Amino acid sequence: MSSLALAVRDSSTMLRRNLLHARRYPSMTLNLLLTPVMLLLLFVYVFGDAMSAGIGGAADRSAYIAYLVPGLLLMTIGSTTIGTAVSVSMDMTEGIIARFRTMAIHRGSVLFGHVVGSVIQCVMSVALAGAVGVAIGFRSTDATPLEWLAAFGLLVLFATALTWIAVGMGLSSPNAEAASNNAMPLIFLPLISSAFVPVDAMPGWFQPIAEYQPFTPAIETLRGLLLGSEIGHNGWLAVAWCLGLAILGYLWSKSLFDRDPK
Repeated sequence: MSSLALAVRDSSTMLRRNLLHARRYPSMTLNLLLTPVMLLLLFVYVFGDAMSAGIGGAADRSAYIAYLVPGLLLMTIGSTTIGTAVSVSMDMTEGIIARFRTMAIHRGSVLFGHVVGSVIQCVMSVALAGAVGVAIGFRSTDATPLEWLAAFGLLVLFATALTWIAVGMGLSSPNAEAASNNAMPLIFLPLISSAFVPVDAMPGWFQPIAEYQPFTPAIETLRGLLLGSEIGHNGWLAVAWCLGLAILGYLWSKSLFDRDPK
């Protein structure tokens, strides 16, 4: 069997293992998914009228739903990947990786199984959060099929990038609790992005921080694709952030995983 065929076979096995774990223990994924969904409901039904009026329009909750949902979809990805960091850390600390190292399996298949499984979970989580958004009034009537395809591609690319970062966080953490804490910026960063209010509504000294972090360009690009708003330079910034984080996360994870165990 060729090296590529061996890698594909073993990665498929590891993917199936991770998906079975997620199916048997769905509580972590559901708990992480509840954070963006609860924020969506809170900001729409409690703050919706005030927020829509405060960002330059009338007190129109439906307009704020359209503004809010794209940001919450990306926040859902960030929260879902925290489960990946915890899962990787548990594998490293509970001995299963040590056993895998003694078996005749492709070395990288363990990480690729986690990454592909996490991306699949992210897509499912986004679909669920999007369904909640549609149920409370979100509509994207102006998006063409090509724009929908581009939006899906952006979500998958963003999920892949954050997953590799989460894998690195899991590998570098001494235990699952530390991995969960280390990965919390993946939830906090959307809170200081344009997910809830436009960047130009923030204090002047804070605007560069909000504008050039990974989430804001991706949110503005997704918002433009789904709602027809201007994307501008955010499109290539979002892709650059995704590719940069994915490469950085992959190299970091590979370096940590290839170290000899203590």
